Amino acid sequence: MDVRPAKRILLELDLTELPVELEQDDPLSRLRHRGRRDLRSTIRALHRAADDPRVVGLVARVGGPAPWPAMQELRAAVEAFAAGGKPTVAWAETFGEQPGAMAGYVLATAFDQLWLQPGGELGLLGVGLETTFLRGALDKLGVEPQFEQRYEFKSAADRIMRTGFTDAHRTALQRLVESVFDDAVETIARARRLDVATVRDLVDRGPHLATAARDAGLVDRLGYRDEALAAMRARVGERAELLFADRWRPRRRLRPPRRSAGHVALVQVRGGIAAGRSRRTPLGRTAGSDTVCASLRAAAADERARAVVLLVDSPGGSAVASDTIWREVVRLQQRKPVVVAMGAVAASGGYYIACPADRIVALPATLTGSIGVLGGKLVTGGLLERVGLTTGAVAQGRRALMFSSRRSFDEGERHSLGAAMDAIYDDFVDKVAAGRGRPRAEIEQVARGRVWTGRDALAVGLGDRLGGLRDAVARARSRAGLPDDAPLRPAVRVGPLARLGRPRNSADPRAGLAAGLPRLDGLSRAVAPAGPDLTMPSLRLR
Repeated sequence: MDVRPAKRILLELDLTELPVELEQDDPLSRLRHRGRRDLRSTIRALHRAADDPRVVGLVARVGGPAPWPAMQELRAAVEAFAAGGKPTVAWAETFGEQPGAMAGYVLATAFDQLWLQPGGELGLLGVGLETTFLRGALDKLGVEPQFEQRYEFKSAADRIMRTGFTDAHRTALQRLVESVFDDAVETIARARRLDVATVRDLVDRGPHLATAARDAGLVDRLGYRDEALAAMRARVGERAELLFADRWRPRRRLRPPRRSAGHVALVQVRGGIAAGRSRRTPLGRTAGSDTVCASLRAAAADERARAVVLLVDSPGGSAVASDTIWREVVRLQQRKPVVVAMGAVAASGGYYIACPADRIVALPATLTGSIGVLGGKLVTGGLLERVGLTTGAVAQGRRALMFSSRRSFDEGERHSLGAAMDAIYDDFVDKVAAGRGRPRAEIEQVARGRVWTGRDALAVGLGDRLGGLRDAVARARSRAGLPDDAPLRPAVRVGPLARLGRPRNSADPRAGLAAGLPRLDGLSRAVAPAGPDLTMPSLRLR
């Protein structure tokens, strides 16, 4: 009998533009990222393909900028694929000098052979962070920021309150940069078999032309795409089919049905935390407390969900909404294991809701912590006067117009705002201490609004393990006594037809479904924030 040989597959990745998180329940997100590959399906394919005998290797185009946390998660997947003994080759036209180029190079070092085009260069320049301060412009416009913050490291309002860094602000940001840079240098040194001191020196002397990069051991060979691909085919066979990793599918195997031993439920918190349902605003996605809490309650009620992974990618937001979600996490954790997986950022309110979990898993470059609070308003009365606008007001209640943007706080109102900040901060620290099982005094030392990387968060006791979503899921399975292949499923699953119906009560999962259309309330809140917020500033490491 003639038996045809199995098709050999050479997986391909284009990492000049990193895959993104495509949210299955958000059609607008999928439309906005049309044409972009999905990060989760790419990572899943790399892990599964490592065990597929049809897949003989992996080749990737690299060289584009990359966000540090997503890069680290994808790099771990490439390493997992290579751990099976299959060859991996990356090639780049250039590693330019644009922001994020160093992260792109760190990703490339996960491959066992790295090619660079002869006319390219290696922009290995380091890690930097810039902050633009708006206070001078606001003063010229006649806008006065009036905010209270707890405490000196809570820098979310510094950009509009000041014209430069405070000592605390600079100290925190300097350590963030150092932490990410140290991790990058150590990763490069380990992958390229160089001394850490040598890598630091090469960074300080960058950028490097292609020949200099090869001579320094930063790349293996100089050549073009066709040459790199030909060298790879010489290793795995000329007839191997080139196929994008996210187009690969594992073989379906007929298995006898078995009784499910349970699964891990996934609850996601993405975007700024706000009251109500999750929705999109002109400034991005918000994680609504109604939607998140509905998912947490569904996970608690599902007997087949033996453990829960809470994926947090949020800079925080409303203190009240964060507290609402925190309560449901506490109730859930009393019934079954809860493991937090931190994304690019899980800080302030994002850390508030994570602290009750059994375990916290963060990526090395995750921005987390920021245990603090701020609140206040922008006073625009001077601006309105300059353009000829006047305001008339009537009110009942001495403080009815306390948060009006047309006037300043009086002494009593500022004292009241400060007292609220103190109470929320103390409660925040107490909850972190209880969740982490540590004395309050120890948490106070690493709180005060300071932002940490995931790597440093482990060192100061705010996290438990470095890794991505897959690591968190593995930890959840272990704590629940589930097999290694127990599935991960969304906590709330409502079919298309069921979505059209009205919820019966507040416990019906349909009551918390994300709202589809964008609203302007997020934009107005960003322009004129008021009341206590658990949020952190937007930071982009370059």
